[in-house]
Amino acid sequence: MGNDIKTYKEKFEKYYDEFKWLYYELYENREDTFKKLCDMMYHSYQERKASLKELDNIRSKKPDWYQGNQMLGMMLYVDAFAKNLTGVRNKLDYIEECNVNYIHLMPLLDSPEDNNDGGYAVSDFRKVNPKLGTMEELEQLAEECHKRGISLCLDFVMNHTSEEHEWAKRARQGEKEYQDRYYFYDDNKIPSEYEKTVPQVFPTTAPGNFTWLPDIEKYVMTTFYPYQWDLNYQNPVVLNEMIGNVLNLINKGIDIIRIDAVPYIWKQLGTTCRNLPQVHNIVRMMRIICEIVCPGVLLLGEVVMAPDKVVPYFGTVEKPECHMLYNVTTMATTWNCVATKDIRILKQQMDIVNNLPKEYIFLNYLRCHDDIGWGLDYLWLMQFGIGEVSHKKYLNDFFIGKYPGSFARGELYNDDPSLGDARLCGTTASLCGIERAIFENKEADLAYAIQLDIMLHGYMLTQSGIPVIYSGDEIGQENDYMYHKDIKKREDSRYLHRGKFQWDLAKQRKETGSVQQKLFDSISKLEKIRQSYSVFGNDADVFTIETEDSSILGIVRLKGKEKLVALFNFSEVDRTAWIHEDDGKYTDLITGKIMEAKNVKIPAYGIYWMLKNNMA
Repeated sequence: MGNDIKTYKEKFEKYYDEFKWLYYELYENREDTFKKLCDMMYHSYQERKASLKELDNIRSKKPDWYQGNQMLGMMLYVDAFAKNLTGVRNKLDYIEECNVNYIHLMPLLDSPEDNNDGGYAVSDFRKVNPKLGTMEELEQLAEECHKRGISLCLDFVMNHTSEEHEWAKRARQGEKEYQDRYYFYDDNKIPSEYEKTVPQVFPTTAPGNFTWLPDIEKYVMTTFYPYQWDLNYQNPVVLNEMIGNVLNLINKGIDIIRIDAVPYIWKQLGTTCRNLPQVHNIVRMMRIICEIVCPGVLLLGEVVMAPDKVVPYFGTVEKPECHMLYNVTTMATTWNCVATKDIRILKQQMDIVNNLPKEYIFLNYLRCHDDIGWGLDYLWLMQFGIGEVSHKKYLNDFFIGKYPGSFARGELYNDDPSLGDARLCGTTASLCGIERAIFENKEADLAYAIQLDIMLHGYMLTQSGIPVIYSGDEIGQENDYMYHKDIKKREDSRYLHRGKFQWDLAKQRKETGSVQQKLFDSISKLEKIRQSYSVFGNDADVFTIETEDSSILGIVRLKGKEKLVALFNFSEVDRTAWIHEDDGKYTDLITGKIMEAKNVKIPAYGIYWMLKNNMA
């Protein structure tokens, strides 16, 4: 124990000056609350189980343990996947069969029956939703995952609480101490000033950034929904208490904390209340706290914004913030290329990402629990005469199956006709055309749709970073239209792709020739190849190459003596990649075919992973 405490104190002293400076930048001369935070950290370290400290120690000796080419994630809703936490624990064999070693459990902390925003309106940060299990069962799941080498990721909602949270209830009862933990105003004077500069997140379904509470005759800030009250981080008690909640989850065995809606957490009148410098102070402090208390734990930032707003949340090499961030723009751009069959904007996007420091780790995904927003680089697209409003309409029409010749089936989310804007919902299989082809009994179309699905997964696996699959995509799960019959969900089209995991469908992955078998085995093969070759690691040199065909994306990855040339055909017809890599024979890792990387004929929605070993 003596050495244990000595190690803690050494780390604490290493960061103390910077930590205190950051805190005092936000809360001038608040030595009282700073001391309470430091005491809380020490107490959390003492409470941390020996097995978790040992895991911290192992990971500290290899700080890039989550980088490389071994990590593969899966995101899932506990209730949709296996009813409860015990059910998830019982399904870990299946998760391992999917080659997954990183599970992101969607929000599972206690939230109201109604008005819960899919679990993001938290009413108790120290309690699991009783329908899903208990904190003890979460801890047991984490222990079993660690035995299997699986890391567990959990959402932490920092920006707000549910109006059913104890703090909110006490604030509503008139207790000033708790009203000071939110943004309360007696009249509309200050809220109206905020509205002049603060954008609306959901202008159609939740307009404005404040909600009037007639029972207490006050306004409260509600950036997202009226039942989610924004926390006031200008109050140091709020920061301290929320850090305490984070540390409590970490001590239950959570390996990755996904900080929800990071850019929004600091509010300042006269600004957009987005991406303010104080937010970076808080995230940097969270990183320091992890380095001191639990150095094996990672911070994942949810920053759903343009690349120039995303990258700063990595911090700097000297003063890092988040360990990982979402590759949001690439996800949306990928689906744009599916609809347009034109990869030029995706190539441009990859060139930007590939020029970032290799220490910057992105999570790559085809879809997530939310919608697909068309946050493309429209300034860049203007050179081709593509306008933002008209292009968004084309994309949405294509993916809801309205555009002539479309194979996709999806639904719009937050449709705002006045702005000509909407977001998109749908599973990967349905957006790729599998649902439509099966419904219309068109075997040829189904073969193309399956190949497109496989090709997109191959592209995701080729990017540097950590690929994350949405549960069900590995077996081609289609849209779930049953949400239309649920009065609590039918106004939220995101439930279209949040349906229950179809275990009966999963069984068909064992049936030769089934859609599920073709997808599951092909995706699994790609995943295993990726994990077998170091050229897929994050330390590889990566760049795009010109294929002289706007439907074919070409990527080169270099690591040591390995060179990979990856080609992806986003068109429904056979094409030729007019490349000229004059350095001998390559082996396609997928088919085993020996080929030259010159004038490569690639079938519709085809993919090649051509590897050359023993480079001079």
